[in-house]
Amino acid sequence: MKEGDAAPDFELVANDGNTIKLGSFRGRKNVVLCFYPKNHLFACPSKKIFQMAETTIRAYPKIVEQNAELFAISVDTIDDQKKFVNEYKVPYLHLSDTAKSTCKIYAGLNLAGLAKRSTFVIDKDGKIAKIFRDVNVESHGQEIIQALQSLN
Repeated sequence: MKEGDAAPDFELVANDGNTIKLGSFRGRKNVVLCFYPKNHLFACPSKKIFQMAETTIRAYPKIVEQNAELFAISVDTIDDQKKFVNEYKVPYLHLSDTAKSTCKIYAGLNLAGLAKRSTFVIDKDGKIAKIFRDVNVESHGQEIIQALQSLN
């Protein structure tokens, strides 16, 4: 998958219990998909994962201002996603991909079968506008905003 490709559609359940269908945003909003391995990793507790997501969380209001929706996606269960979002008061939905199908198509899987950390910015037409494979956790929120601004 590369920039300019059509973003494959998917349906995943979010931490709030709603089903999110990527195609439902086509023609209406840009979408940001942030893939990450897991909420609770050996030697990488939830607090560390949260710290890595902080720049994106801080940037979230500006991301929304760019007429965009942001979703975090991992192989965690819906209950694990719900606990993580509630514990750290994450403002955006986390989607559960226990079947690993969406993670595999977009981010790819590592040797442990977890999603590789990556972000996909999808424009309103459903095309992949930007892919971040080497995520710099300190500046990633700003990188997402800049990618979205280039679409407007």
